[in-house]
Order: sequence, then structure tokens, then C-alpha cells
Amino acid sequence: MKKFLNEFKEFAVKGNAIDMAIGVVIGGAFGKVVTAIIEIFLNPILEALPKMENGGTGFVGSLVSFLGVLVEFILTALVLFLIVKAINKAKGLKKKDEKPAAPTTKKCPFCMSEIDIKATRCPHCTSEIK
Repeated sequence: MKKFLNEFKEFAVKGNAIDMAIGVVIGGAFGKVVTAIIEIFLNPILEALPKMENGGTGFVGSLVSFLGVLVEFILTALVLFLIVKAINKAKGLKKKDEKPAAPTTKKCPFCMSEIDIKATRCPHCTSEIK
């Protein structure tokens, strides 16, 4: 049971799970904003188009609903893309600031095999290394 809890804690704390949770929350919140924009601005414009019989509940009403959903999807996808792009750029800047790790191995000049950086003799060809 303890191993299971440790594995779950490791999964939940990893950046991917946290990023995914943030994305879901932001996506849901932004979806509400886009829906409000569509209902307030776009739907009145589309409904002002000439209507068919039945008060526009036929083809034009369906077209208005479809266009609203399509615009909502495109705006949501665009903003989420820009957010992810900004996050990835910020992560890239953070990695550039880190210094590369010091090498722990070197090559033997005689046999070209990898040896420990502190070695004075190659374990493969037994040559002295200065």
C-alpha cells in the first residue's frame, strides 16, 4: 500500500499531471468566456440575417448554432495554443540558465575508450594517462 501511495504521489507531483490539470481548468474557464462572447456579439449578427419560414428555426437557426460552436472552438483552440506556447518558451528560458554538468569521463588517447576523469591508467589498454 505504501508503494502504491508513493507511486501515486510521484505521478501527481510530476509536471505533466499538474500541467494537464491546469490546462483543463483554464480551458473550462476560457470556454465560458468564449461562449459569452459568441452569445453577446456573434449570435445577434448571425440572427439578423434574412430568416426562412418558421421564424428562422429551420436551416438558418441551425446554421447560426453551428457557426457559434465553430467560432467558439477556434477561439478556444487558438488561446490554449498561445498559452501552451508561452509556457514552453518560459520552460526553455529556465533551461538555458542552467550550467551544463562537468564531464565525468574522458577518452584514452591510445585506445579511445571511455575512462573515469580521475584515472591515471587506462583499464582497457593499461597505458599511462597524463
